Amino acid sequence: MRTLTMAEKVSSKAGREIYAARKRTVEPVFGIIKEAMGFRRFRLRGLDKVAGEWSLVMLAYKVRRLWKMAAA
Repeated sequence: MRTLTMAEKVSSKAGREIYAARKRTVEPVFGIIKEAMGFRRFRLRGLDKVAGEWSLVMLAYKVRRLWKMAAA
């Protein structure tokens, strides 16, 4: 079975709609974490430590988001 290339996937209307949905769901969160918050790599090693570090990053993201919502 042949896998489809990205161009083939987004050539249909349904494919374009699915691909466009990525912009308004998860990907902006990672962009904000990387660009605005400057988090590009984990400082610790080990799955438990990385999970803890990621929890702190997500906590910071949510606090930042709440702060901006309260100011609006």
